[in-house]
Amino acid sequence: MEFSDLIKSPYVDSVTLRIFPDTRGFKGRLCITGHHMIISSHPAESGSSVAEVWILHMSVDVTERKPYPAGNGGSLLVKCKDFKIYQLDIPGQLDLHNVASSVEKLSHIADVYNFYPFFFRPMFEILEDGWTIFPLESEYAKWIHGSDEWRVSHANRDFSICDSYPAVVVVPKAVTDQTLAASANFREANRFPVLSYIHPNKAAMLRSGQPLVGTGNRRSREDEQLLLATIRSGKRAFVFETRSIITAGAAKNKGGGYELEVYYSQWRRIHHPLERWTNLHESLSKMLDACSDRNISVDKWLSRLENSGWLNAVSEVLHGACVVAQCLHNEGATVLVHGAEGLDMTLCITSLVQIILDPDTRTIRGFEALLEREWLQGGHPFAARCSRSGFGSRRTKLESPTFLLFLDCIRQLHNQYTCSFQFTPAFLKFLFENACASEYGTFLCNNARERSLMHLSRKTISLWCSTCSNVVLRQ
Repeated sequence: MEFSDLIKSPYVDSVTLRIFPDTRGFKGRLCITGHHMIISSHPAESGSSVAEVWILHMSVDVTERKPYPAGNGGSLLVKCKDFKIYQLDIPGQLDLHNVASSVEKLSHIADVYNFYPFFFRPMFEILEDGWTIFPLESEYAKWIHGSDEWRVSHANRDFSICDSYPAVVVVPKAVTDQTLAASANFREANRFPVLSYIHPNKAAMLRSGQPLVGTGNRRSREDEQLLLATIRSGKRAFVFETRSIITAGAAKNKGGGYELEVYYSQWRRIHHPLERWTNLHESLSKMLDACSDRNISVDKWLSRLENSGWLNAVSEVLHGACVVAQCLHNEGATVLVHGAEGLDMTLCITSLVQIILDPDTRTIRGFEALLEREWLQGGHPFAARCSRSGFGSRRTKLESPTFLLFLDCIRQLHNQYTCSFQFTPAFLKFLFENACASEYGTFLCNNARERSLMHLSRKTISLWCSTCSNVVLRQ
């Protein structure tokens, strides 16, 4: 495929750009390339506060055409995944049609190898290779060095046991790799229990997918053995369920379920129902609708904001993370966190628990390591979840703003404990924008296996290269 085949009007003059909520705008030339829309102001407009705007095609969520009644052009509304809204006033009906058609096609290219990260070349000096800056074994060594309870396992080095786990995981030393494989067969998406965090008091937090109990109340002695090996002598153990008891019970009809007490007698279940990732898109859309309506009263706006359910979802996730943190910190208990797949709310909880308990994760470098360990290597499907945003009425079955929910939770903690964080909300915004669309390859694909098959570490630049070079920190 040639990009030129999709571009009908490479440039259009006398285009007025407006960036909402500022409606003043400026007039200039619109250029369309294979990866960007570039609007440059005319020399006469040099006094404008914005001289040039670059819009990445990958960032476009939806476009809306609004032709003028007289037929002499119209407006193209461009709504992006990071919630930016641009309006292009284009003279000429044909140019409006050509620009809109080109943007719609270029923003929905299916071939990943045609995405911008494969073409991007940085203008800054790369001080460290972002793809190797956080090796998992080194990260895990901070917790288990010299431990006689935990070990690093390479059983999944070829991703044959679980394709959404990394090649390296930490498991109890008393458990063999054969036991891990058997436990994986008993867990949703083969996501067997692995170590997520060790508290300074040696309490461990694990994560996994749901057990495949089914209506026949199946069991796996290997899975029971694996979990039993994580419990320290004289300490309690909890299974933190992100689903209600009713939802978890209903999952048995589809082959899932929860740990049965008769086989996991030393574990106590805590059901803390969180918003399912499949419902988050609707909450986000309602919140965006409320924020976009500038003609309502404050009371009405607050009512619509509350009714969206987004803030309630943030509150419940934070509360759940506090519950797990208390189990680890106050009781020294082992905690296993899971919902159904263990790809969304599970990662929110395990990550927030570390933010609460580990000061290192509240530094820039530590937070990046956390994202790499829990989200990128942990198997959160960024490509599927971030394919659309809150503006799109037609969404895929796998789309969900889970990562945005997590960042919003961090933002709420930052509001209350500002001095406990090395980074600012601007850094969170930067991460969200790059998760939606980016010149870097960090958030491409759905898991470590896919990134390995596509050789992203050789063909693209890591986002962490920019932060290591202080490109972001200087902004």
